[in-house]
Amino acid sequence: MSRYRGLAKKLRLAKRLAQTKWAPFWTVPKIYGKNRRVHPGRHTAVKRHWRRNRTDA
Repeated sequence: MSRYRGLAKKLRLAKRLAQTKWAPFWTVPKIYGKNRRVHPGRHTAVKRHWRRNRTDA
């Protein structure tokens, strides 16, 4: 990647970063009920890691 990143590229990368975060913890009891223990990462839309999968940003 180049030494300096333009604003448009930074905004695209920031959007991708927000997509890979876990869902909020309160979504688990909301979806499955109070006693089910599920990892909040299952409710994340895009599963991507900076080392494994590249973006087209």
